[in-house]
Amino acid sequence: MEQHLIKPPVEQRCADELAFLKETDTGRRPENWQLSPKAVRTFILGGTVKAADGRSMDIPRKFYGNDALVERCIITLAGSRGLMLVGEPGTAKTMLSELLSAAICGTSTNTVQGTAGTTEDMIKYSWNYALLLAKGPCREALVPSPLLIGMERGIFARFEEITRTPAEIQDSLISVMSDQILNIPELGDEGLVFARPGFNIIGTANTRDKGVNEMSGALKRRFNFETVAPVGDVRLEREIILREATDLARAGHIDCPVDEDVAELLAVTYHELREGITDTGKLIEKPAAVMSTAEAVSVYFQTLCHAWYYGDGTMELPVLTENLLGAVCKESTDDLARLRSYFQTAVKDKSTREGGIWKEYLKTASVLR
Repeated sequence: MEQHLIKPPVEQRCADELAFLKETDTGRRPENWQLSPKAVRTFILGGTVKAADGRSMDIPRKFYGNDALVERCIITLAGSRGLMLVGEPGTAKTMLSELLSAAICGTSTNTVQGTAGTTEDMIKYSWNYALLLAKGPCREALVPSPLLIGMERGIFARFEEITRTPAEIQDSLISVMSDQILNIPELGDEGLVFARPGFNIIGTANTRDKGVNEMSGALKRRFNFETVAPVGDVRLEREIILREATDLARAGHIDCPVDEDVAELLAVTYHELREGITDTGKLIEKPAAVMSTAEAVSVYFQTLCHAWYYGDGTMELPVLTENLLGAVCKESTDDLARLRSYFQTAVKDKSTREGGIWKEYLKTASVLR
């Protein structure tokens, strides 16, 4: 019986694209890479790929942002330099990390999730204690963690939210990144593991976590830092909301049409609240909450789900505003006043100038209690 996964890894979702790119790829590729840097770029940023026999495939764009940033990330990894993606939460740092790993290594799941409870054995290796007691320290009793797996297979180890991890645990990466060697003292002379070509580390860190567990200068010097900025174009943000919501609906077997007008309204709302300025140049107070595109997708999809399960398939603006309220006010109750102010100024102005959906949107301000 075929299994359906909630969120298959990138290498499964895009298996046909990766196979076609590999088949047609004639570019220079670093040792142990599945694709050349040119093909990796095409996989992430999209393009039409043609085979020698006349077949072609349109590869859709998967990352919306700075194309030059993607190219720099690929070149950083091609030069065996660690890559650190930093930025506000919800700016698709994890997505970019997954896409790079899937295209270059064929797998995106060799991952450490950084938390306050992350320990060194979660990064490097641990032991099967039943085997350890029975046979003593031996390779059979060793349980490899992402760093060791990456070194032995010549693939990337992804380290998500590295600054959530205690500083002394972070620094366990320094010697590995410098010498490309991991020492397992318990195995004696056989305990030196040398990294295979292709091994590297991609880290991500949220700028809002700055100061929680600040990276040491020594560790920072082992990485090239790239800042992933929020989406700055309203039309682009609208397209991302529609695309992601469509994919989520398909995965959840929700046969409900997306509403482009609602997506545009939500994209404008998030953009203006994030930037602190309206389309007419009026300054507004920014909420303390993260007004990311990922949050906008969540608000939109929640509203779509409500229309599917409780309604007639039509997205309702009062439900959208209720979901927006929950997203904006989850960090500070002061944000409720800021959201009310946005409706009383920016939304009211748009309802007067444009009418239509903005007029209906203004009526939903009554739910902001």
